[in-house]
Amino acid sequence: MVSRRLFLKEGAAGIFALAAAPSLLSSCEGSSSENIKAPAPVAGEYDVVVCGGGPAGFISAIAAARKGAKVAIIERYGFLGGMAKTGFVAPLSVYAFKGDLVIGGIPWEFVTRLESMGGAFIEWPKANIDFDVELYKLLTQRMVLEAGVDMYMHSTLVGCECSGKKIESVIIENKNGFESLKAKTFIDCTGDGDLANLCQVPMQDNPDGDVQPSSFCFILSGVDTESELLKYCMYHNGLNGPSQCRPVREKLLAMKEAGADIPDFGGPWFNNVLRKGSVAVNITRAAANSLDNRDFTRAECQLREDIFTFVKLLKENFVEFKDCYVSATAPQAGIRESRRIKGVHTVTADEYVNAFHYEDSISRGIHPIDIHASSGAGQIRIDLEQPAYVPYRALIAEDYPNLLVAGRCISTDRQALASLRVMGSCMGTGQAAGAAAAMSALNGVSVQNINVEELVSTLRAWGAVI
Repeated sequence: MVSRRLFLKEGAAGIFALAAAPSLLSSCEGSSSENIKAPAPVAGEYDVVVCGGGPAGFISAIAAARKGAKVAIIERYGFLGGMAKTGFVAPLSVYAFKGDLVIGGIPWEFVTRLESMGGAFIEWPKANIDFDVELYKLLTQRMVLEAGVDMYMHSTLVGCECSGKKIESVIIENKNGFESLKAKTFIDCTGDGDLANLCQVPMQDNPDGDVQPSSFCFILSGVDTESELLKYCMYHNGLNGPSQCRPVREKLLAMKEAGADIPDFGGPWFNNVLRKGSVAVNITRAAANSLDNRDFTRAECQLREDIFTFVKLLKENFVEFKDCYVSATAPQAGIRESRRIKGVHTVTADEYVNAFHYEDSISRGIHPIDIHASSGAGQIRIDLEQPAYVPYRALIAEDYPNLLVAGRCISTDRQALASLRVMGSCMGTGQAAGAAAAMSALNGVSVQNINVEELVSTLRAWGAVI
């Protein structure tokens, strides 16, 4: 007999127990319980539920719906788009190699529609995408609603109900209280692998405990974007030299070496936001565990202070920034690395750098392997000589029949992740996960037993370059 279990996020068990019956509180000390009956009414039943509305998530939801599934998407913010919107991470990287598309299909449809709205500038030949933050939000919403997807915004994933290793429902919390969504297949696009972690999917080991640092990006206005300095370094097409702004970097490093009190930093990278006088800035850096609420809060507080320290340094030392001011900070610091599942196959750096082609290849990647030091200003960068591949097996785990993942929590080693974590690649794996989830749900088969040839055929018909 298959056991039914309720898995709850740390701290949620007591809340559920109290709501069900005070006498059950003592059974809630762990992360799961067979005794708690969650007071979470069913808000909807679906073929596919997508957890997380970032670049992998909203593309997954559109793909699953276009494949014929009834789809819902859960997002903790009031808008879709992920780190492009919650972290002001720009540009969207990377969609082409030497002018030829690497990430096609629905992700590229999104880019071209955004461009037609005046919300994107495509930096050929790499096809990095500069974007307008607000138009990006609008288009993600339009495309998801056009596909017929039900949106559960301002909703936090707090638990799931499983029969064995099959997920029956996910539990969310919002202003309506606790609600559950039932589905045949689920996709974890949370970035941090929250759903996979809740239902105890094995995760990749990180023996040294080190993770890439978080960065708190912001919009700086009052900048002379027509200056020689900015007009070259704020475009990342590979034609104007390094994407780092080297003059600013060298000046800051020299000041730090001379004894100036300057926080750790990366880059800096100044990014086009399609508005004269404004740039998105990626410069701050701090070691942080995004899976620990207290540590991440500490890091964000430090990084917010650092933002204004760097703005003062820019104003005082570079004429191009003498009139600048912070016009917006991101809703949260950006996260480069956290959980990754142990999938049926783990993409290794050796496979990735050598562009190994798998029989079940479903997406590509061309961003450099880019590992930021957790302290100091260091960075390891390995440019790829040809686009890499991602197998379908990296999106699924052994023995979990109705769960897929997409985005930066797919099954990779740390080095391959350092390329595949970027938004273009996340959209690519999201597209594949959405199509596969719909096939699993509609055909009544496990995600391990879908027809991969049909999946690849579908993706190619949509325009994927695989």
